[in-house]
Amino acid sequence: MSRKPMVRPGGRSARVQASVHTAVREILSERGRDAVTVPLVAQRAGVTPSTIYRRWGDLQELLSDVAVERLRPDTAPEDHGDLLSDLTAWAEQFLDEMSSPSGRAYIRDALLGDPDGSYAGQCSAYAAEQVDVMLARAIGREENTPGVETAMDRVVAPMMYRILFRPAGLDAAYARRLVTELLDAGEEHPLP
Repeated sequence: MSRKPMVRPGGRSARVQASVHTAVREILSERGRDAVTVPLVAQRAGVTPSTIYRRWGDLQELLSDVAVERLRPDTAPEDHGDLLSDLTAWAEQFLDEMSSPSGRAYIRDALLGDPDGSYAGQCSAYAAEQVDVMLARAIGREENTPGVETAMDRVVAPMMYRILFRPAGLDAAYARRLVTELLDAGEEHPLP
């Protein structure tokens, strides 16, 4: 099945998406993941099951769409005055949120209904946008900064790998170590 491009719909389509997403989140909260069905979501959202199938294709793709929306950051990263402080605070929060039981569930759902990688790419883009904001601020303060992809490879990628495959030892100290190693490498060798 070819996936429709992820666009922010307007009008009725936006209302349908919002009501369906709300219904999914409510059912997840009230009854758990195993209780979510297309007919139950449709009933709760006030739409027909065919509306859901037409728009999302199947339950897993709907859950992926809801998960990706849930993983979207609400605000820009806080400005703590320097890149080390900014990245450290962000990485600690990112790790805490993504490694929580609900964070892991959203990650799983985002990936399970993602045969072509577009949802995973969107989640990655959210993290990269957050990192880019912090790096741009650091450049404005004339700090030595790595490139966005280098920061993603050395901070975000290892955290995501550990969250998914080796969750032991995931704590704030781990996030701080990744950030420190990234920035220490930048002092010795300018990063792209």
